[in-house]
Amino acid sequence: MRDPQRVADLLELDRVHVWHPYAPMPSTQEPLLIESAEGVRLRLAQPIEGQVELVDAMSSWWAAVHGYRHPVLDAAVHDQLSRMSHVMFGGLTHEPAIRLATRLAELAPDPLQHVFMADSGSVAVEVAAKMCLQYWRSLGRPDKRRLLTWRGGYHGDTFHPMSVCDPEGGMHRLWTGVLPRQVFADAPPAGFDAEPDPGYVAHLAELIERHADELAAVIVARTVRHAQGSAGVRRDRHRIRPYG
Repeated sequence: MRDPQRVADLLELDRVHVWHPYAPMPSTQEPLLIESAEGVRLRLAQPIEGQVELVDAMSSWWAAVHGYRHPVLDAAVHDQLSRMSHVMFGGLTHEPAIRLATRLAELAPDPLQHVFMADSGSVAVEVAAKMCLQYWRSLGRPDKRRLLTWRGGYHGDTFHPMSVCDPEGGMHRLWTGVLPRQVFADAPPAGFDAEPDPGYVAHLAELIERHADELAAVIVARTVRHAQGSAGVRRDRHRIRPYG
């Protein structure tokens, strides 16, 4: 357990210097100071209403699904750090990246055999969108620059991903007029395992046909229920395809 004065000093420094994501500045709520973590539990630097541990039900924004201090993962990190922590990927390469890319290519269907490394889901969507835009520009068709998606999706918090999040019910509607204007279909009908609805398929096909001369790609969000409700009550797995 940390010294109470040290905890207070750290929280004051946090208040003065740290701008937390999804929070106003200045913050209206003091964050919880975490001392350590193991498995699914976070240990607090000081008790909150008698509690010294919390269950991280959000899995660190879904980035720690195997839990904290997992012995296999920690051993791999220590092994890697003993050789090098990081080198730039432009013009250089290294075995861990090669092995990862090879494994991903083995899991992916043909013809997806190349891997572009990105450092977050939002950046991955940015990269995919840029690839689609560059593809059409290289063919001399720069007018094909809009993306088609459906309402209710969430794709990230950088600019192009924000532009394909739900434009009305999502948390990025503040940026209307600044973000690129994309093409939105209605949200898909409920029923994850249901057969495709002919009416909805016709709706998508009509939109794609109507905007064919300006569409660079179609990006869709699988309608998986998600407790945090980033875009209402729907959460996504990203799928982006060039359209032409």
